[in-house]
Amino acid sequence: MNEHIDALLKLSREIGRADHRMAILGEGNTSVKISADEFAVKASGSNLATLAEGDLTVCRTHPLLALFEKKTLPDLDMEMALLDARVNKQAKKPSIEALFHAWLLTLEGVNFVGHSHPVTCNQILCSPRALDFAEHRMFPDEVVCCGPRSVFIPYVDPGLPLAREIRDRTLAYIKELGQAPKLMLLQNHGVIALGATPAAVLACLLMAEKAGEIFVGAAAIGGPHFLAAANVERIAGRPDEHYRQRQLKMT
Repeated sequence: MNEHIDALLKLSREIGRADHRMAILGEGNTSVKISADEFAVKASGSNLATLAEGDLTVCRTHPLLALFEKKTLPDLDMEMALLDARVNKQAKKPSIEALFHAWLLTLEGVNFVGHSHPVTCNQILCSPRALDFAEHRMFPDEVVCCGPRSVFIPYVDPGLPLAREIRDRTLAYIKELGQAPKLMLLQNHGVIALGATPAAVLACLLMAEKAGEIFVGAAAIGGPHFLAAANVERIAGRPDEHYRQRQLKMT
């Protein structure tokens, strides 16, 4: 089995574990960069917990990126574009969210993407406190695993509109911070983790859900109390934290 595919399957099944409460039934999707113009993504309707090699579809990147330039894209045209992007025309139809996977995998240092609908994070993302959760950090390991802050995406329907919103807000983040984000929070939807390795993506998703639990608990007793911006910046740049990330295979 191709090493990229094998790594993606292991990551997908871990994200789909019932005890992690991040995805059930056909929720969520994952992807891996195979080359400059090919990536593998979960097929539409497949289950992350039981994902098999036949549930992954290898797509060509550039035909999907070209869709970003279209002013409108009717549903039928979208279906045909997803099918046409398949390297193997007998493979299953890729997820409609293959569009944002295709773009995110072009970012420097991003080889894996994991999208899920974790229960506690979504409690916050379906609340008026969603932006607070995205823009602040509460404890050091949240900074290390999820970045100094998250990209916040106001609710947009899946497909081309969501992919464009993700692109535009991610570019603004990179322009301001000089690096790709680790975590994206989609209002009324879910989360996206980006990383160089499967371990980085999984660590980001698990830590985001832990942070969500802490946020909800702290909010119940008058909080949360956020780290100061100077503390977040210092933690994000500490050499010992970078060393720990390497030991955990996050880079």
